[in-house]
Amino acid sequence: MVSGERATLAVLDVNGRLTPGVNVTFSNGDHLKTDATGRALFVAPLTPGVLFGAIEGRAGRVTSVVLTLTEADAAGMEVSSVPRVVSLADRFDVFGRGFCGDADANHVMVGGRAALVLASSPVSLVVLPPPEALPGIAEVAISCAKREAAPFQLTFVELSLEADSSPLAHGEHRVLTVKVRGSTAKLMLEARNLAPEVADLTGGNPAKLASNGGVENNAKFEVIGKKKGSFLISIRLASASGKPLTAGP
Repeated sequence: MVSGERATLAVLDVNGRLTPGVNVTFSNGDHLKTDATGRALFVAPLTPGVLFGAIEGRAGRVTSVVLTLTEADAAGMEVSSVPRVVSLADRFDVFGRGFCGDADANHVMVGGRAALVLASSPVSLVVLPPPEALPGIAEVAISCAKREAAPFQLTFVELSLEADSSPLAHGEHRVLTVKVRGSTAKLMLEARNLAPEVADLTGGNPAKLASNGGVENNAKFEVIGKKKGSFLISIRLASASGKPLTAGP
C-alpha cells in the first residue's frame, strides 16, 4: 500500500469466494467491514511501515507494507513482477506502479477477456483470471485512469484432481493425481490438508511436489487415513515470479 492513498482489500473463504460482511482489524487500530462484493475500499495509514491485518475471531494475520509516496511515485504505469505461470482457477499478484487503489477502476484483460481485480493499491493488484480463459499463453493488458502498462504474456494452466473421493479408512494409503494442462514444463504444486484430523498428507502440510513435465504433465500426492471419514485437500500452483515477458507482435 501507499501512505495516504486508497486501497482495496478482499476477503476470500476457503473455496476462494469473495465474502461479504467480514470484520477486519489492522495492527494500527483501524477497523473495516467488507461490503456486498466481499471487498472494502479504504485509505492506507499515513505512517509508513509494516501493517498487520486479521479477521476478527480468526487465527492468523496478513502482512502488508505501507510505502511512502516517494517510494511509489510513478509518472505512468509499469509492471515490475508477475508469476511465470498462473492457474486459471486461482488469483495471481501483479506488482508495479501507477495502478488505481479502487479495484474496479483497474481494467485487466487476459486474452481479450476481462479479468476480475479482487484487491488493489497503487503498487499491486490481485487478479482472478476470467472464467472463459483457456490454458496456454495469453496476452495481459492493464489500464487505469488513462494510464496503460506495456502488454505482457503469461502462461495459464488448468489443474484437475483425480482421486477416489470415498471416505478413507484408518491406515489406508490413497494417491491423488494432479493433471496439468497448458504447459509441458515441470511446475511446483502445493497441497494443503484441510482435514488433518481425518488424514495425513505425505510430505507435510503443506506438501510441495514438482510435476513430471511433458505432454502427460502431472504430480502425485498421497494421503494416509487416520480415522474413517472424508478428507479435503486443496491444490495450488506455487510459481516463481519475475519481470514480465513482453508480448510479441
